[in-house]
Amino acid sequence: MRTLEEVQATLQIAKLKEEDLQKTIHCLSFGENVSSADYCLMELDDTLCKHIQAGQSLVIRGDADERAVLCSGDKTYDLKIADTSNLLLFVPGCRTPDQLTNSQESSHLVHTQIWGFCNSYWELKRQRPRLKKLKAILMENPYEGPALGGQKENTENRYSMQDLLDRIQSSQDELKTHLKTIHACQIDGYWRVLDFDYEMKLLGHVTQLVDSESWSFNKVPLQTSLDELAPLEPKEMIEHCLDCYGKRFTENDNVFYALHEDKVCQSTALLLLQNAVKFNLREFQEVWQQSVPEGMSTRLEQLKSVALVDRASRPETICLLRVEDLSEDTLERFNHLFTIREKWTEEDITPYIQDLCGEKQTTGALLTKYARSSMQNGIKEHKLTRCCPAGCPHGGGLCDIFNMTSTQWQVTTACAG
Repeated sequence: MRTLEEVQATLQIAKLKEEDLQKTIHCLSFGENVSSADYCLMELDDTLCKHIQAGQSLVIRGDADERAVLCSGDKTYDLKIADTSNLLLFVPGCRTPDQLTNSQESSHLVHTQIWGFCNSYWELKRQRPRLKKLKAILMENPYEGPALGGQKENTENRYSMQDLLDRIQSSQDELKTHLKTIHACQIDGYWRVLDFDYEMKLLGHVTQLVDSESWSFNKVPLQTSLDELAPLEPKEMIEHCLDCYGKRFTENDNVFYALHEDKVCQSTALLLLQNAVKFNLREFQEVWQQSVPEGMSTRLEQLKSVALVDRASRPETICLLRVEDLSEDTLERFNHLFTIREKWTEEDITPYIQDLCGEKQTTGALLTKYARSSMQNGIKEHKLTRCCPAGCPHGGGLCDIFNMTSTQWQVTTACAG
């Protein structure tokens, strides 16, 4: 144990004035069997600190082949190891300068033992939940309606909320929101996604009833709908369909639904496009308008993020391209999109990259990072920023490349290395 005199002598050698320092001097020593592997540090912002102080939990989620994420009740964070050149020491009971009192007239020594040390810590960064796997595992056993003719319900690959939380890298609130987005519902305590054909069958029953009863699509009575359609489908499925495609409201103690025109029209378009590689745009628009319930109007704006129009082809075509089928990885997403189309207008590509934007990030910022723009007939078009082509003198690092002609690639800025 060092004495106060030894400390003062060390200060003199270091040419430090004792009056310029804190009066309380901590003399540190390592305890027995101390190792850097004993502890991990995590840097929390004020929101997460208050979350922990309130007795709430933080959960690390991810399968063995996935990069781990940390989840609170409503947010998801990426976990990244950050190295530091300063050795971080774990000292129990150690007080910061603002917690110390300098009332003593002279310095005094406190002997403190180090419990552990670390030269890195976990750094958190808010990120989008990784939800692509959710629909994939729910589609292992989609709900196709009640079993008929004495058939048994398939009980394999069914997931409770806790099962999903164990598999999906998302907070519980974000997971619940996405379950609603993909029209999943809870059946016998398990979350199920409806088979698309069965969902369209339910929607068809509802729209045909509205048409036969001459109801307004903005005021569909719940109880009457359940009573009329009960012989065809379970009441809970009819109500679920109305929840997916309408907005619930109450009037004079009666429950009504206002059907969303855009949602109904979009699902009808998906039904038409699901089995076609490409569809003549003009013919598709005619068939589409004839297929939706009378009184509803179809517009191509309703198909943003689910279908892609090619106006450069002759005749113009439309094909199915759903953003939910694309990779969650930003670079993979851009690479795939630019294999589909060499050049994109900002209007066309925005629906397919909007979900990639982080907090306070815009689609324009993403395009600036991953693509290069040019003007064509007064319209700004974007081309992918690619890796070095074969034979690049920079050895395969990243370069900014423009397709100067149809057969030549040119490096415009030197890459790293």
